[in-house]
Formats: sequence, structure tokens, C-alpha cells
Amino acid sequence: MDTGRPDGRKAARTMDEHIFGKRFEGQVALVTGAGKGIGRACALRFAREGACVALLSRTQANNDDAAAECRRAGAAALALRCDVASQADIHAAFERTLAEWGRIDIVVAAAGVYSGAALPEVPLAQWQRTIDTNLTGVFLTDRAAAPIMMRQRCGSIINVSSVAGVTSWQRTAEYSAAKSGVIGLTRSVAVELAPYGVTCNALCPGSTRTDQVLDVARYAGMSPEAWLAARRRDSPTGRVAEPWEMAGVAAFLASPDARYINGQSIVVDGGINM
Repeated sequence: MDTGRPDGRKAARTMDEHIFGKRFEGQVALVTGAGKGIGRACALRFAREGACVALLSRTQANNDDAAAECRRAGAAALALRCDVASQADIHAAFERTLAEWGRIDIVVAAAGVYSGAALPEVPLAQWQRTIDTNLTGVFLTDRAAAPIMMRQRCGSIINVSSVAGVTSWQRTAEYSAAKSGVIGLTRSVAVELAPYGVTCNALCPGSTRTDQVLDVARYAGMSPEAWLAARRRDSPTGRVAEPWEMAGVAAFLASPDARYINGQSIVVDGGINM
């Protein structure tokens, strides 16, 4: 188990130890991939800061559980089953959110999958599934958000990319391609929506303790424990990130303090890619 810094001391507060303001009171946040991992942490962060939250996920049980956690934090929450690669699902989820609350102020496109293999061994179906979820899903989410935020003349879109979008390593052809595509898409959306008072930025997490770690480790032929230990050695901080730390950056990008940050790719990796 990762205990934080090499000397075993806690490297940072937990999210539960933070005192939250209500920066997003009266606003509506829509989060894809909200059933677990970084998406779930983002949904809970916005809930704790006063937003109404629409949680979108393919796995309804995870989504219901995450929505219940948001309600315990005092927020109104909708748990909406949604495959982000489905245009119909995305349209229905946005329409349901608008019907409930009449506006959407923040969108976090966090849904994603991981796969990896040596390039000659990547099946076309595996390539397509990764591109469909990690890139097309972000495109469909951003496209659905655009006319709403253009009418409102305000809004924040945060697309979750990855450090794999700014650098690459072996056995990540489809994942790195999709996450690089998210960064290019983010710049295009930012330029197009800026005249309407809408910002769009990409959040690029480094190694983060999520269920996806199991997938990364498996594709790398390592146990989760060995993979985490290797990632701790990679980082100047001596640890991997927690999902709530990524959610904190997403909340900042959606806040008034970040209104002049637009079209950027924010790498949050503890200093590995300096």
C-alpha cells in the first residue's frame, strides 16, 4: 500500500480534511465518468462546493452510489446512465439535466478507458473502443455543452486528458493517440467558445490511485502493488496522486480565479515531466 512520502508521513491532507467554501452555489455541474475515479472525485468536489451535479456513467450502480455521496454532502444530484460514445445517450443526459435545473455551468469530461499492447498486437476493436470513449466521447460532450453555454454566455469545460497526451511510452498507441487528440480538441473548443465567455481547458493527470491502475498494471504485466511502487519512484514527490487532488484542479479551472486561463493543458503529475 502507498503510504505517501518515502518516510511514511502523510504527503497531503485528505479531501475530507479540507474546509470547503460554496464557490459554485447556484451552478450546475455535469460530470462524465462520474461513477468512480477522477470523475467521481470531481462530482463530489463540486457538490461540496454548492453545485447541483449531474453524474453520467455507464455503470448505474457506481453512479447511484456516487450520487448518494453527493447528496450526503448537501447537493442535489442526478444519476444518469450514459455511454459517452453514444450521441443519443449524451443528448438525453444533457436534456435531462436542463429539464431539471435549466442551465449547465460546468462540464467535466472525465469518462475514459485504458488499453495497451505492443503496436503490432493492437486489435482494431481495441483501438476503436479506446478512441470512441476517450476522444469521441469528449467531442460529443463538448459539442452538447457548446450551444447551452453560448446561450448563457458563460461556462467552463474541463476535458480530462492525461500525461500520455503530452508524452508517450511503449504499448500506449491507442491511449496516447486519444489523449493527445483531447488536447487538440480542447484548444479548438477554447478558441471557438471564447467570444461567448466560455473557457475550455485540459486536465492532464499523472499516475493517480484509481481503479484504472489495475488495467494499467495488467497491460504492463505487473501487479498493482509493483506498478504503484514504480510510479512512486518516478515522482519527485515520492507518491502517486489521489483522485481528489485532480478534482481540486478541475474546481480551480471552473472557478472565477481561472477565467483568464483558456485552451491550456494543465499537467498534474507531481513534477515527473518537468
